[in-house]
Amino acid sequence: MRKGIALLITLMFVMIISVAIGYGLTQIKKASRVVEDEKILYQSSMLLDDVMAIMLASPELRNLADSNSSDDLYIFLANSRYLPLEIGDEKVVLSFESANAKLNINSMNKKNEPLFRDYFSRYMVGSNYVDILKECMRKDQAKDEYNNYTSALFDENPTLFRDYIASKKHLDMINRFYMREYGDTNLKNVKFEELFSYQNAGDSSVDLNYAKPAVWELMLGCSRDRAEALYQGAGSYKSLQDLQLNDFEKKNIAKFQTTFFAPYILVTIEIIRAKSSSKIRFVYDIKFKRGYDFVFEV
Repeated sequence: MRKGIALLITLMFVMIISVAIGYGLTQIKKASRVVEDEKILYQSSMLLDDVMAIMLASPELRNLADSNSSDDLYIFLANSRYLPLEIGDEKVVLSFESANAKLNINSMNKKNEPLFRDYFSRYMVGSNYVDILKECMRKDQAKDEYNNYTSALFDENPTLFRDYIASKKHLDMINRFYMREYGDTNLKNVKFEELFSYQNAGDSSVDLNYAKPAVWELMLGCSRDRAEALYQGAGSYKSLQDLQLNDFEKKNIAKFQTTFFAPYILVTIEIIRAKSSSKIRFVYDIKFKRGYDFVFEV
């Protein structure tokens, strides 16, 4: 009964947001004829406003926040994963997923650093790679240690942000430098899209009901097959006992922040036209009804 109600709530949310965004896009197509050169940016901004307004006022999301139920959240996300809408020659794709399915790369610390090194070594990536990552996470370094670098990364990129790794594009720049500097193309075999998130604010714990296989593999120091098996149980975990970890895995997972219910949704809005596209991505906190970590790509 409870799962049936949760599914009904999700379908109501999907229906409301689909109708609202469809209507909003129709109005934008009419209004934006006078700003053709900035059309894609204009549309993105207005659609973001519409999506935020709907989420802030949504009783369905308020019910999710009040229920504190991992089951309800899983049903909601499973049934609102992709919402494609088409109006004329334009397509808008909304997607909703857990913001805590991946491991925040900036969560690397002295306790779990050996697991990062072990993970990359299994893909035949040299240990210098992790050293370079650490050089890009100096937010908490003492001032007299801040500018002591062992690589030439910041000689070549003196303006590169170095407090923390802020985005996939930021990491891509680091990766290109590493592969060129060390001639190590094994890094291309790492599934970065499945592995890391890059937020600095908010809750950076991993929700084990959504953790990707690569995340399990790194956190537990386990094989890919073991990681895939744990991923198959997504949505069913309530406690560590449900994971049936061995002693080695329990010791490793304790080095990371984990949870079984993280009330944060990663929202992506993509507008696709014949010759251009734009994407907006942000994290929505359903408890405190706010968005953060906004990323715009055109």
